[in-house]
Amino acid sequence: MRDPRFAEHLAVFVEVVRHGSFSGAARRRGQTPSAIVRQIDALEHSLGVPLLIRSTRALTMTDAGERLHERAQPLLDQLIDTHAEIAAFDGAIAGTFRLACFPTFGKRYVIPALERVMADHPGLAVELDLTERLADPVRERLDAVIRIGRLADSTLIASKLADQRRLLVASPGYLERAGRPETLAELAGHRLIDKLHGADLLGWGDIAARPGGAAAIAQAIFRCDDFEAMRLACLAGIGIAFLPDWVVGHDVQAGRLERLGPGGEHWNATPTGVWLLRALAQPSACLRIISAALREAIGDPPVWGGTEPRQTAFEAGRMPCRPGDRATPNDRSG
Repeated sequence: MRDPRFAEHLAVFVEVVRHGSFSGAARRRGQTPSAIVRQIDALEHSLGVPLLIRSTRALTMTDAGERLHERAQPLLDQLIDTHAEIAAFDGAIAGTFRLACFPTFGKRYVIPALERVMADHPGLAVELDLTERLADPVRERLDAVIRIGRLADSTLIASKLADQRRLLVASPGYLERAGRPETLAELAGHRLIDKLHGADLLGWGDIAARPGGAAAIAQAIFRCDDFEAMRLACLAGIGIAFLPDWVVGHDVQAGRLERLGPGGEHWNATPTGVWLLRALAQPSACLRIISAALREAIGDPPVWGGTEPRQTAFEAGRMPCRPGDRATPNDRSG
């Protein structure tokens, strides 16, 4: 007999495979593990073949399960995309909106914007993935991602939320004790704060590429994988930090940190920005209103701005990304 809930059970099966467990799929779908097991049982019964080999340690797909998963994933993705594109014409602000972004940016700017939107639209639910990895809106079925950095060609549709500048900053107390570096070479005698893991979105390598820079960044004495913690270390006078203006711009404005510019801030000569990216050509009503709320929360110029000690090459030759440009940042993204 044909299973009237075949598509629903198929989606559950794909979720189980994606998470590698019944419990993982249950958490993702807001159900109990036993309910997930019953739906997989029903799917296997309707097909007449086992799909999963179950053990106390792991789930393994049978040959039939592998073939079904191979065929099901693109079909379900197409159904989701079709539903999203058609629903975008309705204009309703409801359902679940899935967004990924860098943790510090999400906590400072995204959550306040979402708070206002969700207060006005009680039918809207949000799943916010705060992550440093390069989230893929297509593979991970996200409505949008916020990335930070330079753009490269892509099929994703990018809309610029704001410009970004990278600031070399230190506390007044630290500069009083250690002196103010006036050249890149002088950074070699200072205590520096650096990103701990991987290629960060800031690129101390941009400083290292200039004469005297390589010796400077070799002297980092505090490394951390969290921008907010790096900011706090800088405020505490541990050393000089290299951080985005959206992290430390307010501190520079308030005088808690001082902006340094040895070498003329050549690292700001190449445009970087904060970008909202989506995969679908037709933005949903939810995406449109959240995008507007983000722009309002960030402001134009951004609320973290007003920190420029001089006009840089970046400012003199600004190249804005127009809404609808198809692009995605490189690996230095948040």
